[in-house]
Amino acid sequence: MARRSPARTVPVGNLREHAYVALRQRLMEGEFSFRDRLTEERLAALLGVSRTPVREALTRLAGDGLVEKRQDGGYYPAEPDLTGLRDLYEIRVVLELRGLERALESGVPHEAALLEPLRDSWRALRTAPPDPDPSFVALDEDFHLTLSRASGNLELASLLDAINARIRPVRMHDFLTEDRILLTIEQHLGIVETVLTGDLPDAVRKLRSHVGESMEVVEKRAARAITQMVLRRGRSPRQGP
Repeated sequence: MARRSPARTVPVGNLREHAYVALRQRLMEGEFSFRDRLTEERLAALLGVSRTPVREALTRLAGDGLVEKRQDGGYYPAEPDLTGLRDLYEIRVVLELRGLERALESGVPHEAALLEPLRDSWRALRTAPPDPDPSFVALDEDFHLTLSRASGNLELASLLDAINARIRPVRMHDFLTEDRILLTIEQHLGIVETVLTGDLPDAVRKLRSHVGESMEVVEKRAARAITQMVLRRGRSPRQGP
């Protein structure tokens, strides 16, 4: 990876977010070894901030599944869990496709009152796409959950939400480049617009392709991060944000 630029002065009001975003990026790039205890003092020195924003960042990162608290009370990088990832993605596909299939079987269309605002919000994202960022996973999950709810079976959406929570730490690797953000926006629009026109067989095809492609990207990028974490064993992370 390229050498990082020197640390810049960060406004006090942004220190919490700065610490969180900077540490999240380092973790997702595999910059720490699995054996690295992430002490507040060490991370504060790396980022040029006090211990308080680092402490809050570690709590948020634990909630994201990117760090874990071990028996010694310290935080360590959480290894991306690729075991069973394909099985969980298979369940995800089954749940999402079922929402489309039940509309095909019953003849009852998806709820336009949910899908039309969803379509409009993603059209706005196409006009002004966000920068690549792991937090884009929240927008992605909201799209798929809304699509599922619009099928009329809220239990399907509830089960999908539970699966999303299990694969979220790994799926965050899907949104680190501009091309993936732009492609996801286009694919989401293609799916929701097709559902709204009533062409459900084509929507099934598009949704299956979209989820499968995402899984391939996630597997490759998460595996790369794991490799970096192993290679960094015994080496010190670089200074700077």
